[in-house]
Amino acid sequence: MPKIKTRRAAAKRFKFTKTGKVKRGSAYRSHILNKKTTKRKRNLRKIGYADSTNVATIKKMVPYK
Repeated sequence: MPKIKTRRAAAKRFKFTKTGKVKRGSAYRSHILNKKTTKRKRNLRKIGYADSTNVATIKKMVPYK
């Protein structure tokens, strides 16, 4: 049985915790930052967790992480 290839885009975007949760960065932080408030940009720095409905799909895309 051959190995499963890792989706490189997913591997760069997601990290896994020891308990199996999937960490992800926040969107809307790359450009057009003038109109966003400082408070909003500061809150976008915080990491989030992927929704439980998407975790199985992400784990298939990044099988060996």
